[in-house]
Amino acid sequence: MAVFGGRRREENPDLPPGQHLTDGFPVLSAGPTPRIDEEDWAFVIQTETGVTHRWSWAELLALPSEDITVDIHCVTSWSKLGTGWRGVSLDTLFADVETSLEFVMVHSYGGYTTNLPLEEILDGKAWVVYEFDGESLDPEHGGPARLLVPHLYFWKSAKWVRGIVMQDDDEPGFWEENGYHLHGDPWREERYA
Repeated sequence: MAVFGGRRREENPDLPPGQHLTDGFPVLSAGPTPRIDEEDWAFVIQTETGVTHRWSWAELLALPSEDITVDIHCVTSWSKLGTGWRGVSLDTLFADVETSLEFVMVHSYGGYTTNLPLEEILDGKAWVVYEFDGESLDPEHGGPARLLVPHLYFWKSAKWVRGIVMQDDDEPGFWEENGYHLHGDPWREERYA
């Protein structure tokens, strides 16, 4: 019987290639953790015509919310399965937004940005979430609210989210300008450009 060396891929069909499971919730950030009071928090969607749709914290919480259970996958190779969140679907936030553009730039408090095709955040694919495992979202994990786009690598789920600006092209955000893939599908290992 032959014995081969090296690290074996974990045998779990829920794990994308190159990923391993973690029981923890690692904290990775591009800079210091912003502290945003809920009374100062706001989320906006700005269109190409200059129209701005705005929600305060209270207005966000008044919208229909969803409980979401999803797997998340970090580009640094950890995955966490069956995570529980509560938040508002981007479908709800975009319900009255009129745009002909196909791409967005997501902006966070603290200056972080990430780019996405609009189709990747609609049709039940993305949320603005404010609870994790039944508790308010800690600032280290993006609280008071972060984007959740679980079918893409977790850098696309921008922490401390504050808004979305529609854009003509798929212009790169922070990590994408620094060599990460424009799209970020973990099942295709779209880690780097």
